[in-house]
Amino acid sequence: MSCRMSEEQCLKALPAMGNESLKRGVEGKSEPAENGKGVKRFKANAKEPDEEEQKKLPKRKVVLLMAYSGKGYHGMQRNVGSSQFKTIEDDLVHALVKSGCIPENHGTEMKKMSFQRCARTDKGVSAAGQVVSLKLWLIDDVMEKINGQLPAQIRILGLKRVTGGFNSKNKCDARTYSYMLPTFAFAHKDSDKQDQGYRLNKETLERANVLFSCYKGTHNFHNFTSQKAARDPSAKRYIMEMYLEEPFTRQGMEFAVIKVKGQSFMMHQIRKMIGLVIAVLKGYMADSIIERSWGEEKVDIPKAPGLGLVLERVHFEKYNMRFGSDGLHEPLDWVEEEDRIAAFKEEYIYPTIIQTEIEEKSMVNWLGTLPIHDFEATASGNQSAKAQDDEEDGNNDSD
Repeated sequence: MSCRMSEEQCLKALPAMGNESLKRGVEGKSEPAENGKGVKRFKANAKEPDEEEQKKLPKRKVVLLMAYSGKGYHGMQRNVGSSQFKTIEDDLVHALVKSGCIPENHGTEMKKMSFQRCARTDKGVSAAGQVVSLKLWLIDDVMEKINGQLPAQIRILGLKRVTGGFNSKNKCDARTYSYMLPTFAFAHKDSDKQDQGYRLNKETLERANVLFSCYKGTHNFHNFTSQKAARDPSAKRYIMEMYLEEPFTRQGMEFAVIKVKGQSFMMHQIRKMIGLVIAVLKGYMADSIIERSWGEEKVDIPKAPGLGLVLERVHFEKYNMRFGSDGLHEPLDWVEEEDRIAAFKEEYIYPTIIQTEIEEKSMVNWLGTLPIHDFEATASGNQSAKAQDDEEDGNNDSD
């Protein structure tokens, strides 16, 4: 059937079509996932289908496009065996079970659903384009039923069939993040206003983009995380682009958005990349510290607050080239979902960032800590304090 209906409308129409399009293809072997031992079990609202009914339901590998506001959550990934810190995945798995998309025991053993998230996000970090892959029962009105069990600040905005062996993390070519912050963060400490009255001028915007462009290419980012040693090959990461967009005003305060695209990021890497540029623009250190930070010497790099960080998009260029036009699968580009993504950001993500900044002054408070950093420090001085800061700020999630 050829139509221009939305994905949700097409999904609703599937029973009348015999679910033919969803029955095509052969499933691959399940991808490795976490051991869910000790995780709370969730009971579905409706009676779980019996064995005969389960055989009739199509269980297929799909990807879900997710958007969420990270405030109040300790990251994306579940803390297996611990209920102390609530995560986005806790609520997602609860919704999948309650809506009847997966059996109850899948909630405790995620490997049975071949579950994988594309990117882990840290405590308080939001997402507009997170993607998870899993196998589920393709029940009627599947997206509507999952969303009906989720809090308003977490939404499933899209669903697409993928190949049986698809793994959202392994098949991802790159990730794009944004970071929204008040522009007074860029005000020079000696000559500019340090409050909401500051307005970013053209010269500072241009200088910021020169500094951000220094990150492009492959560099050793061991100084931008607490997890890697200087000679660890995995500390080398490839950055495709990074830039500061034109500022805008909300509730009397000027904000701007930084965009960064890279193959992958380590824990706190993006926030430290931004923190170092802010420190340079404010006059605490010369531009040369950016290049010096890629050497083996340990450099004390400040970590910007997590509040403004948002996972904007994940990219699957190689997968799309191979399977996006094979007649069985759709490209994972989410063009039809763009309006829903934009609407979610305007309703839940941006207002949360702005209001939280106004109320809690996270950027103001963080800027007050910059003078205590020793940007000339080597391995001995303040590493224990830095490690404690990392431990307090998040769990085991990465940007």
